[in-house]
Amino acid sequence: MSGNIHFRSPEEWERVAKDYLDKGAFEYIQSGAGAEETLLANVRSLKKWTIVPRVLRDVSAIDVTQRIVGVKAPVPFALAPVGFQTIVHPQGELASARAAAAHNVPFIVSTVSSYSLEEIAEVMGDSPRFFQLYWPSDDEIALSFVRRAEENGYSAIFVTVDTPMLGWREQDKQNQYFPLRNGQGLGNYLADPVFLQKATVTKTEDAIKEVASRLFNATLTWEHLKWLRAQTKLPIVVKGIVHPEDAKLAVEYGADAIVVSNHGGRQLDGSISSIDALPAIVEDVKGEVEILFDGGIRRGTDVIKALALGADSILLGRLFVYGLANGQAGVEKVITQLKEEVEIALALTGETKIRSLQSGVVRKVTN
Repeated sequence: MSGNIHFRSPEEWERVAKDYLDKGAFEYIQSGAGAEETLLANVRSLKKWTIVPRVLRDVSAIDVTQRIVGVKAPVPFALAPVGFQTIVHPQGELASARAAAAHNVPFIVSTVSSYSLEEIAEVMGDSPRFFQLYWPSDDEIALSFVRRAEENGYSAIFVTVDTPMLGWREQDKQNQYFPLRNGQGLGNYLADPVFLQKATVTKTEDAIKEVASRLFNATLTWEHLKWLRAQTKLPIVVKGIVHPEDAKLAVEYGADAIVVSNHGGRQLDGSISSIDALPAIVEDVKGEVEILFDGGIRRGTDVIKALALGADSILLGRLFVYGLANGQAGVEKVITQLKEEVEIALALTGETKIRSLQSGVVRKVTN
């Protein structure tokens, strides 16, 4: 798919991706765990917060720039770590990374990307990028990933902590679909010297088996985070926090930032929505660490609500992946549309600086 792309609503982006992709690939992206209660709650809970705009304010000059984990960005959002992007488009992460780089939007590379972090860094040049670590069952391989990120211009490590094992994903089970089984998401492993030293890989089937045996780490604890803090000078971002006590522990064990996230409803079904988890976490750790947010973000008004409730910035997930069905041009269109919508929403809220949003801007509907 290519050519000029006109305006599309979030629902239209999703529909186009559904029409373009095969059933297994689309539902891997779109679906959640279990009965999808948490997936739906992420969106529904955002709708329970309403914006209370102010009027007769000079909003002729709008500023939506934000610092995201030490990087100045033209927008208050980054592209979230999403693995296996070649199931959506042959260029996968390369197309998304180029799109992010074209607009200087931070891009987070997943451990299970289909292209290596070196290949992605090459197409991004000096544009901002972070690396997301799915901590494998081998600490030496985990550290090797971090060292490669350091050497290739990645400016933070996002440690995903809500995936000690894969969630109960019924759609994927029904479709008998997991991208790794088809050889997707091997880029970082097949480029890693420590993994290749330890694994016996002579063909793709070997690689799939070796990666699958190491991909998840059910033994991961806060002590691992403490150990990593001693290994790298890069900022560490803990992704997957929904409990205030875990937010406090992240601070205690050396995190520079956290992501309030339930993994897009893809891990524990029935867990709290991200937006409902946010206020209590903000109350406990705001000012001690930077707070990023993901879960249910589809529109500029969603961004305004999350920032007003105390998030410093947003991670954009499914929406940009739907755009990826159109390749780099699709991701760029998602970025430019969302930026414009955030600008308009901010102005109509009666504010001029994204960093000035306060909780008084929003009110929760109780009925």
